[in-house]
Amino acid sequence: MSIDWNHFTPWTSLAGGLLIGLASAAFLLLNGRIAGISGILGGLLRPVRGDTGWRLAFIAGMLAAPLGWALLAPLPAAEVAASVPALLLAGLLVGVGTRYASGCTSGHGICGLARRSPRSLAATAAFMATGFASVFLLRHVAGLAAP
Repeated sequence: MSIDWNHFTPWTSLAGGLLIGLASAAFLLLNGRIAGISGILGGLLRPVRGDTGWRLAFIAGMLAAPLGWALLAPLPAAEVAASVPALLLAGLLVGVGTRYASGCTSGHGICGLARRSPRSLAATAAFMATGFASVFLLRHVAGLAAP
């Protein structure tokens, strides 16, 4: 496996990572809340009076961010190399895993690890190990290579 140098974007990737880290830190410092997407979205499914405005604003900001970026630079072409049933199954499994882990990769992997949470370290290790195992089994054992 080699790096596709035509599509290698270290500076924009670094800038994106820095922005995610800064936004997560600011969210915690200014609001006292973890920027875990599953928790924010889950709070909208069982709303508490006076607690939905900031959640809606957070989700709206996530949806508006690519549109803002598109004003500065062209968005990369989206290519999904999976069938609709595979995507539905993957989404269901991610949802179940998020529920069992009491959080998602953003809550545990970004915010939890930054706070040195042992629970987040275990959850992130489980997310990553499951992802590695899934790719290995699907591509190398089952022979379902990505195009």
